[in-house]
Amino acid sequence: MNDQKKVAFYTLGCKLNFSETSTIARGFKDEGFDKVDFSEVADIYVINTCSVTENADKRFKTIVKQAQKVNPDAFVAAVGCYAQLQPEELAAVDGVDLVLGATEKFKLTSYINDLLSRPERNRGMGEVHSCEIEEADFYVGSYSIGDRTRAFLKVQDGCDYKCTYCTIPLARGISRSDTLENVLKNAKEISEQDIKEIVLTGVNIGDYGKGEFGNKKHEHTFLELVQALDTVEGIERLRISSIEPNLLKNETIDFVSKSKTFVPHFHIPLQSGSNTLLRLMRRRYMRELYVDRVAKIKEVMPDACIGVDVIVGFPGETDELFIETYNFLTELDISYLHVFTYSERENTIAAEMEGVVPQNVRKKRSKMLRGLSAKKRRAFYENQLGKTKTVLFEGENKEGYIHGFTENYVKVKAPWNPVLVNTLHEVTLTKIDDDGMVRFDFVNELAISDL
Repeated sequence: MNDQKKVAFYTLGCKLNFSETSTIARGFKDEGFDKVDFSEVADIYVINTCSVTENADKRFKTIVKQAQKVNPDAFVAAVGCYAQLQPEELAAVDGVDLVLGATEKFKLTSYINDLLSRPERNRGMGEVHSCEIEEADFYVGSYSIGDRTRAFLKVQDGCDYKCTYCTIPLARGISRSDTLENVLKNAKEISEQDIKEIVLTGVNIGDYGKGEFGNKKHEHTFLELVQALDTVEGIERLRISSIEPNLLKNETIDFVSKSKTFVPHFHIPLQSGSNTLLRLMRRRYMRELYVDRVAKIKEVMPDACIGVDVIVGFPGETDELFIETYNFLTELDISYLHVFTYSERENTIAAEMEGVVPQNVRKKRSKMLRGLSAKKRRAFYENQLGKTKTVLFEGENKEGYIHGFTENYVKVKAPWNPVLVNTLHEVTLTKIDDDGMVRFDFVNELAISDL
């Protein structure tokens, strides 16, 4: 049908989107398409969209123009969260041929083959195939393989939480999980491709265990998932991407501390250090619980890396409440911050709240927290100097250097050596360079895995 047609992909947003793009791409390969880089001439360009921030929305038109510039005659398809939330808006963008919502995106090849088979092409309004989000009640497993080093493994989708700023439940539907059997099958497939690290991903992975079609019967818990994955042969590292503090239990932390493959790195959303704002956000914990989670991790894994998501400029965030968050984070034993500047999203409660923070104030607060993050990361790195860690080297030559990460997420650099790519080495961390990365000495010249 496609005569070796070429397809290219562009992914916006989170690790979950990357895992789904990769799965969709494998579907195209099975149909006989050749995958090429987005900058190359292709017959079909697929854009996996995000709608967590306003910036991701705005980037969509720019990416469509990039595709049209390379090949004005190509088909352009939009899938993902923004495609579910604003399908008509995307379909109206010049050059867009097809927009698929949450239940349709994994059928993309069928829609594309249908478009390609038509004798005439309508270059007007793009075709929309979307659903009411309540129909997104089934689960499609996926994983991404972007390089030889690391894979993102989707274990869960959707969210039952009703945070007042978030559109994800509207874009992805109710919380639902992959079966344990299928997760283990996918992990095994990844291991067979000589990939050393798997990152678990989803919308709310700590909620893992909810059965098919969103029923509340827990087939397995997140702890049972972690325990089962720890037994998969051929995977050197497993990393938990992001987990809500109220869902990160002591049993999981204790298991990770003794695990042969799970690494001492946690990314735990906080969003605010003010209980007043946490209530307005409808988060499911207070800051005291967050303090407890950090303390528990550090008790059993003193060298653990802890990353934090935080939102600045949420409605009602006065100067006093922002300083409360700033001071709270300053005192916490954490390693870095992901700072998000609040942006109003349609159909969210927060968008209608009083106490709107001016944009210039949001930017100022964001800059302050990014500065704090740099200090926290530096302090964490300094604390690791002199210690022996294991580095997994990545595959890219960046200005004559090869980079990698220790198990506890310290970024290191060494002069480029292709022999090091996708290998694990024990190193002693020795100094921090001006660019913030860590230099090291090899403990020995033999790789833990075969060179």
